[in-house]
Amino acid sequence: MQLNVLRSRQLRTHQWRIPARALATSAAAGLSISIALLAIPAANADSVIATLKVGTFPESVAITPDGTHAYVTNTSSQTVSVIDTATNAVTSTIPVGAANAVVITPDSTRAYVRNQGGGGVSVIDTATNTVTSTIPLPWSSSPATIAIAPNGAFLYATSGDSRGNISVIDTATNAVTGSMKVGQQPEGIAFAPDASRAYILDAWGGLDVIDTSANKIVASLPTVHGPTGVAVTPEGSRVYVADVTQGKVLVIDTATNTHTDTIELVSNTGQYAPSGSRVAITPDGTRAYVTSRAGAVHVIDTATNTTTPDAIPVGAEARGIAITPDGTRAYVTNYNDGTVSVISIEASQEPIDTGSAIFGS
Repeated sequence: MQLNVLRSRQLRTHQWRIPARALATSAAAGLSISIALLAIPAANADSVIATLKVGTFPESVAITPDGTHAYVTNTSSQTVSVIDTATNAVTSTIPVGAANAVVITPDSTRAYVRNQGGGGVSVIDTATNTVTSTIPLPWSSSPATIAIAPNGAFLYATSGDSRGNISVIDTATNAVTGSMKVGQQPEGIAFAPDASRAYILDAWGGLDVIDTSANKIVASLPTVHGPTGVAVTPEGSRVYVADVTQGKVLVIDTATNTHTDTIELVSNTGQYAPSGSRVAITPDGTRAYVTSRAGAVHVIDTATNTTTPDAIPVGAEARGIAITPDGTRAYVTNYNDGTVSVISIEASQEPIDTGSAIFGS
């Protein structure tokens, strides 16, 4: 007889213990036992634990890989707010340009901020929280975005208004070393974990797959009109694309570059209109968090590609989202409120491994 003990992700408040004597008695009687631990479902631990005031029109957020700080771009204030994640307090405000997007190097020593207009890319020393240099780029109106390769070697930044130009920046020299043409008005950029591929959304509904060794498009596929957010799962097998106009999230298989699933962003209360904006995936890959401009965050179970029963209420017009390296919190920028919501993330639980113990014959 094998004892299979299963623990549901949603059932967290009770841990049921079966006395060893009872198990032994059942085994002696030749009973085959399969026990599922069923308890009263706990309240959803995914909830807002803090709301922080930052600058005007916060657009993007990035968390240092060491998990100690969050950097928030304030487009209208033309600043970056620095949040100490241990205290959830704003500890510094850095003047930049019309800051639209921010990324952090893997060693947590620098932040790169893409500014709208002619502001180029501001380079911030995270030890002093000062701008040490500015990388000039051609004029770029909204959206202006940036992404850093997981190995930290280079950046992709939108360049040149809505013409679909991407500049390649070497982070060792902070110099532009190349460029490429993609779809018009690129909205979002995400890299594969090994940095061999990049996935670039354009506002007209396309997703370009880039071979980063040659900076060339190797595949293009349609998504939906109005995609704004893109993220790759930690193991690199899937891409999640958020759509701001139709309230959908598309799932792309990276092995075949094909669209394999569509997730409807719904709320069982009907309180939040479906409207995807940005997407972030937990470090363990079990969930995707999608911000909604209706003022909520939707949670997707990536094993089933279904949403949890209801969205998490945050501030007005939620946009940027980043998850801490330990997967315990998400930071969400609320564009119209000038705030950041801090969400406590429910810990993921895997099935208990009971080994190969055999009871009875």
